[in-house]
Amino acid sequence: HRGLLNAMYLSALSSLKSCPASKAYYARKRAEGKGHKQALLALARRRLNVLWAMIRDGACYQATPPVTAAA
Repeated sequence: HRGLLNAMYLSALSSLKSCPASKAYYARKRAEGKGHKQALLALARRRLNVLWAMIRDGACYQATPPVTAAA
């Protein structure tokens, strides 16, 4: 869906300015040899996956995943 793609692309672009985790992911993709647009689309896909998981689980966003105690 073009509208969703555009919205997620703009979301990924704006997250580069404010989110350190997004900056690190983008930098890692660039270091892997991906171009700017490819790295940005990979970031958009990752953000969409997180959004889907939040909807599926009915959870709120947490910047760091919760740590579970080891047995």
